[in-house]
Amino acid sequence: MDSLTRYTQTATRSAAVVISRYSTSFGLACRLLPPGARRDVENIYALVRVADEAVDGAAAAAGLDPAAVGEQLDRLEQETAAALRTGYSTNLVVHAFAGSARSAGIGMDLVEPFFASMRADLTVAEHSAESLGEYIYGSAEVVGLMCLRVFQTLPGAAQGRDAELAAAARSLGAAFQKVNFLRDLAADTRELGRTYFSDAGPADFDEARKHGLVADIRADLAAAAPGIGLLAPGARRAVGLAHGLFSALADRIEQVPAAELLTSRVRVGGPGKARVALRVLARPESVARAGLQGAAR
Repeated sequence: MDSLTRYTQTATRSAAVVISRYSTSFGLACRLLPPGARRDVENIYALVRVADEAVDGAAAAAGLDPAAVGEQLDRLEQETAAALRTGYSTNLVVHAFAGSARSAGIGMDLVEPFFASMRADLTVAEHSAESLGEYIYGSAEVVGLMCLRVFQTLPGAAQGRDAELAAAARSLGAAFQKVNFLRDLAADTRELGRTYFSDAGPADFDEARKHGLVADIRADLAAAAPGIGLLAPGARRAVGLAHGLFSALADRIEQVPAAELLTSRVRVGGPGKARVALRVLARPESVARAGLQGAAR
């Protein structure tokens, strides 16, 4: 084994640790991917999570002020751009990401909007409808597009359906992000001082607003569902499981009183996740059917 291969394998293993420590739902779905695609998606997730953790408190806990966190993000983006050009980085997570990105055709056209959204978390306390759309595109939709580029390298990938698949990937990424906004409403408003949705701050958020936001999430999930059926067989079950898990989270959020969302984090427990996994694995076509039902609500 040559030195670069050994280094790349080590980098990939370090990236896999990130998803195992930070995400149960996404990590569970990742396990259903073929080994190569699983490695690539884990490498994408690792870079995304490292940047996200910097703006969500890890850097502040280390004593960095917002300006210093911004400098760290700038440096991480520059390292990522350099690694995409050269295929190498001394940062293990960046090196792992770059290897996957270069093989899947992921470029700075997707990386730059992501870092722009991460920097917005340092300066924007309350979003308008326009700025929120830009934020969701950069923080979540481009991640869906990155994963799609990995999936399109798998055997059996649909050809000539790029626009449909991209629209579905963006809708799914948006749905995941909006679920996270509602699930983390308490921490975002109380600890980080951020309001992503207008009229969703502590003084405004009520049952009507909650139900409206859940309906918007379900519309995104419904729009994403048909695209899952167009994915390569090796990706279909994994993405279907992720879709099912976040659908279950949306259902759980709708059941929780609005006032409670402002004080605690919503989750779907292990048994609930197991039920979703069994349903999706036994009947993968149920995802597309759920999408059609969600569109009719």
